[in-house]
Amino acid sequence: MPILTFPDGNTRSFDEAVTGRAVVEGIAKSLAKRTVAMALDGTVRDLGDLIAHDTRIEFLDRADPRSLELIRHDCAHVLAEAVQALWPETQVTIGPVIENGFYYDFSRDRPFTPDDFPAIEAKMREIIARDSPFTKEVWARADVRALFSEKGEAYKVELVDAIPPGEDLNIYRQGDWFDLCRGPHMTSTAKVGTAFKLMKVAGAYWRGDSNNPMLTRIYGTAWATKEDLDAYLHRLEEAERRDHRRLGREMDLFHFQEEGPGVVFWHAKGWTVFQELIAYMRRRLKGDYQEVNAPQILDKALWETSGHWEWYRENMFVTKTEDERVFAIKPMNCPGHVLIFKHGLKSYRDLPLRMAEFGSVSRYEPSGALHGLMRVRAFTQDDAHVFCTEDQLAAECLKINDLILSTYADFGFGDIVVKLSTRPEKRVGSDALWDHAEEVMTRVLAQIEEQSGGRIKTAINPGEGAFYGPKFEYVLRDAIGRDWQCGTTQVDFNLPERFGAFYVDADSGKKPPVMVHRAICGSLERFTGILIEHFAGHFPLWLAPVQVVVATITGDADPYAREVVAAADRLGLRVESDLRNEKINYKVREHSLAKVPVMLVVGRKEGEERTVSIRRFGSQQTRTGGLDETLAALVAEATAPDRIRAASVAESVPSAEVALDAHHGESPTP
Repeated sequence: MPILTFPDGNTRSFDEAVTGRAVVEGIAKSLAKRTVAMALDGTVRDLGDLIAHDTRIEFLDRADPRSLELIRHDCAHVLAEAVQALWPETQVTIGPVIENGFYYDFSRDRPFTPDDFPAIEAKMREIIARDSPFTKEVWARADVRALFSEKGEAYKVELVDAIPPGEDLNIYRQGDWFDLCRGPHMTSTAKVGTAFKLMKVAGAYWRGDSNNPMLTRIYGTAWATKEDLDAYLHRLEEAERRDHRRLGREMDLFHFQEEGPGVVFWHAKGWTVFQELIAYMRRRLKGDYQEVNAPQILDKALWETSGHWEWYRENMFVTKTEDERVFAIKPMNCPGHVLIFKHGLKSYRDLPLRMAEFGSVSRYEPSGALHGLMRVRAFTQDDAHVFCTEDQLAAECLKINDLILSTYADFGFGDIVVKLSTRPEKRVGSDALWDHAEEVMTRVLAQIEEQSGGRIKTAINPGEGAFYGPKFEYVLRDAIGRDWQCGTTQVDFNLPERFGAFYVDADSGKKPPVMVHRAICGSLERFTGILIEHFAGHFPLWLAPVQVVVATITGDADPYAREVVAAADRLGLRVESDLRNEKINYKVREHSLAKVPVMLVVGRKEGEERTVSIRRFGSQQTRTGGLDETLAALVAEATAPDRIRAASVAESVPSAEVALDAHHGESPTP
């Protein structure tokens, strides 16, 4: 006698097991017509499944976010039926849902090409319009094996043999066509809708093994509405237009080549952006962090002590010297920082001790995973480690959070999600330590959301923590709606203890410090790639590799152009001249392609009047301004956000204190 609890809290009992379809039809025919699936205690199930036990029940329509995966799953089945209807000799293999869509792998003598897509899509629309119900049948293993053997579906037979004994084998039918599938599915093919598109083909080895036959993989995307599909296709077009690899070539920022797979060849302009990023981060850390530098290559014994040799060996570059010592190029900065902490006695009065490094690390990534600046084998981390007491941990995590969020805001990222990743299955340390760390971070996560007034979203990532401790992951959304996981705050009760690091507590006892691993940009190479795509190459003036180009209309303006360049250079602007004997429209096109933010065009008239004609990137209009006032305005615009804040703070400090600050260090003004 199952008792069902509905979202509004009402309950209903049944004398015997009942299907979800029977329940919803008993409520309202209109609701049943809209419903495509159900969720039992939060798990999405077929509407036709029997309910035999007490449970919470929800009915899902196509607009429910949880239905999107069903739409894509069903669309993959429709794709497979369409392919076999058009080419009956084709064998189907697997067709999972992936991010933003689905794929299906097929075995056929002639691989499919995009030229086949129109016919396949037309057949898919026929199948959808047919509105065949999805029905599930549970079969005995031997019967399923015999069924696919008779059909000549060798790959399906292999899949049946790979399913662990004791598991149910489900056959899903949609009209006359059927497939082996775990489910769930919606109620009929019509529920897929027509907001789908086949995207591309690729080769894929069966089960990812190069010793197996090559299959043809057809990728597709599917959405709940045509508007969602159009928006996704527009994002793809925008992503292609913003691709950092293409913009890197056009803007002369960097390149890659086979002699150095996965490592960046920075050109002068790209290196300028990279160094501006590091300079910005250094300024943000000044006064709070000690900048250090740990060795690039360290003995295997250190990595065994840290645990990386056991947990991370396959990602490390290793070498052996003539005296048989084994060394590894560091994939992480943290062990080196622990050794620096250990050098010399530390007291509780020295804590928190914050240590930062722009450390170069190397990690092996498979060749197929490399992707421009986004996935490389050698990169620079804006890495830091905070050594603190347990009582200081929550405050330090909040302090790091403030630094991370304000940094992202300076780069134009305001849509942020902070995720707490909890203990993974494979980990080091006792459950008691993990319990304590997760309790502290759960509390901090609630404070982050509360302090932001709900502006910052939070979430839990179960089982996604580092092997040594739980972590916060900071996910930012770029200008075209893509999410990037960048910053992390990772709590570590284990590494200092493994190395025997300690501080002397107030009672003169030795205690291991809590270690907080912190990165804001993460990989500076990857973050640079994200910025290129976020800004579509049009960097804010303070970050642009070339801020101003002074271009001449005629040769007799060359002396004045050189004077303008010299004046801009004295004021600290990154400026270049273009005195070539070319038409000004040609020069404008060329520097627009390079995404130069500002062009100052000068001719004989501008030289006589000591003015400049100002042309902004992306604008067809020009305006004229006096030389001195124009350069002053550009200098103000080219001031980094953190320097603007510093100047604002300095203006609010009494003059005697400003004088004292200036005496002891940098001028408080930019």
